[in-house]
Amino acid sequence: MPQKKKILIRIGSLRHGGAEKVLINFLKNLPEDKYEVDLLINLYTGMYIKEVPSWVNLHYLLKGEMITTNRPHEIPVKAFRVLYQKMFLWFPFLLYKFILKDKKYDVEIGAIHGMYRELLSSPQKNSKKIIWIQNDIFNLKEYTPDVIRQLFRFDRILVISNKLKEEMQKLAQNDREKQAVVKIFNPIDKEDTLKKANTVIDDYPFTQNLPTFITIGTVYPQKGYDRLMDVHKKLMDEGLKHQIIIIGDGFDFENIHSKLNQLGLQETVKMLGFRSNPYPYLKKADFYIMSSRHEGFPTIIAEALILNKPVVSTDVSGIKDLLKEGKLGFITPNSEDGIYEGMKKFLTNKELAGHYEKEIASADLPFVLEKSVAQLQEIIDGL
Repeated sequence: MPQKKKILIRIGSLRHGGAEKVLINFLKNLPEDKYEVDLLINLYTGMYIKEVPSWVNLHYLLKGEMITTNRPHEIPVKAFRVLYQKMFLWFPFLLYKFILKDKKYDVEIGAIHGMYRELLSSPQKNSKKIIWIQNDIFNLKEYTPDVIRQLFRFDRILVISNKLKEEMQKLAQNDREKQAVVKIFNPIDKEDTLKKANTVIDDYPFTQNLPTFITIGTVYPQKGYDRLMDVHKKLMDEGLKHQIIIIGDGFDFENIHSKLNQLGLQETVKMLGFRSNPYPYLKKADFYIMSSRHEGFPTIIAEALILNKPVVSTDVSGIKDLLKEGKLGFITPNSEDGIYEGMKKFLTNKELAGHYEKEIASADLPFVLEKSVAQLQEIIDGL
């Protein structure tokens, strides 16, 4: 029997996020008899910890909850954590000796782009290295051309949209670097999504039978919820009645909440905070709205398609691949006016939703689990 490939995978934590969910979907579907996987997380926290398959060896640097605020008593803890993690970055041999017990790996994978320094500092020079870019790094300030150049030191650079692949290949300086960039769809578990969507909920926020848009995601400025509030107000003032559900928490939550209060939208916009299972709400809503300024691969759009929801989305990375250039949903310019036009189209043209539902139902969706996992195995085995 051939020897199992030894793989080290690194990620920050396993809290609720797209990259974390993708990693768990991937691990759950890898053949246990083919690989020996060590998963190293910086902070042992998050809802997906309990979903790590039992055959995967789980290591961590620190234990504790994620700290997202700057309260005085939290600052020393944050400082300690940063320094402790930095120590392993400066002296990686300590990490490989004491935490990973001198194990030798065939392949080392950074499951999120932010792990590139950690992987490149690995003392194991013979292992093949893979970095998985889960966001549009060309929209992130810290990813300067010099930083992005460093990514070409990896044997494979996995990207999640054609747009990212094109941008990366433009920066490649030779054929080896060009071929290192591989586009891979994030694996989405269709059965799991459908099953979770059928859960009974008793806190659906609206009783009125108005057209309902839903949006799901961490409440950060990149999600553009501020633009969504302004557009909603404008459409309501024009007499185009509708409702919006926002699911998610994040540091912009209070700002968006006070904005909807200022605009007097308390009755028609409901912010539900974080929900570990948002799918029953998605199933009940009429449309999915994405108002983001930028994205990597918006997993939630794939899940909306699985639930056959008409989508209106700004033109962000990954969206043209997911919505098949606009065949499966409405792609708007990435602006407030764009969001306004897109939502207005659904509210004024009653046939449009049915048209998209038919298209989605008959489409061969490229991001289903089996296809993505098979492709990822091919990449690992080919190194």
